[in-house]
Amino acid sequence: MSVKGHIKEAAGYAKEEMHEHGKTPESQRKAEEGRELRNEGRIEDGKAPKVSKPGTDHPE
Repeated sequence: MSVKGHIKEAAGYAKEEMHEHGKTPESQRKAEEGRELRNEGRIEDGKAPKVSKPGTDHPE
């Protein structure tokens, strides 16, 4: 587990949560960027990436 991976995952989580319920295309794009950053950090730490769409509240 790397510190860098934890930081990426936390930053991605925050960005995703801030924008996941927005209705504009820009908001949805930012939520997806957050998901991608979150997954980068998860992969660095040896965890499986999140595969559900942002904002769908899947426990995965």
